[in-house]
Amino acid sequence: MAYKSDQGRITRLFAFWAAAALAFYGAVSLRQTLSTVFHGALAKPLIASLPKVPILGLNLNTALLITAVVLVGSWYALYRWQQSPKIADLLIETEGELRKVTWPTVPEAVNSSIIVIACVMFLMAFLAMMTLFPAACVDLPTQAS
Repeated sequence: MAYKSDQGRITRLFAFWAAAALAFYGAVSLRQTLSTVFHGALAKPLIASLPKVPILGLNLNTALLITAVVLVGSWYALYRWQQSPKIADLLIETEGELRKVTWPTVPEAVNSSIIVIACVMFLMAFLAMMTLFPAACVDLPTQAS
């Protein structure tokens, strides 16, 4: 049974799918690595008459099976980890805090972005001028009165 399953649904979904996407990327990398190690022994087809998985178009080999088991296991472990009371409470509290945030309107976001871009352009021009004309940066000695 999920811990407080009726609370924090949005953050739980987002956190799970973000981590699941990272696990999928890791699984793709693992399959590519396993296909090249052991002199390609894991890349040989398991069934000669069925060299590729019909819908996915991937080679049906030992590397794919190992990767699939690791991926499904990592997704299950991620789901179970996310349902632990400590993590679930953190995600519930995060969603509660995000509901309190006042998000900017589109015109406010555009105006703020324009201000930031203008400041960056000014700073870029200033630093470029100081780089092109380093003599202007050197303090001139003052005359004693």
